[in-house]
Amino acid sequence: MVDTLILEVADFEHDVLTGIYSEETGRPQPLRFTITVQLKPQPRYEPDTPLDASKNYMDLKFAASGALPEGVHFKLIEAVAEHVCDTLFVQDERVEVVTVKIVKLAIAENGEQIGITLRRERR
Repeated sequence: MVDTLILEVADFEHDVLTGIYSEETGRPQPLRFTITVQLKPQPRYEPDTPLDASKNYMDLKFAASGALPEGVHFKLIEAVAEHVCDTLFVQDERVEVVTVKIVKLAIAENGEQIGITLRRERR
């Protein structure tokens, strides 16, 4: 059996330029992100294990906010998810798998969650 380490940032909201319809283009819309990253774990984690033995959770949040290029309009939220995956793979060679769930908050009519989930493995 192989050990795995999964880090997660759930239900993080950030405004992103995305969409294909006229009412969506030209202004950011709110997206809700849940990002999970599978890392190669250390053999053991002791109480004094330093942060660099894992990954800072804020890196996951940054990939869906600060790392998105300013002023770029993503037609599809799939492209947003792809950018998040690419960012996390470049940041850390220990990242083996990235899963990005994006919910488009502006189009929900009755509280449903409309969106996508993209899972990428390191190639």
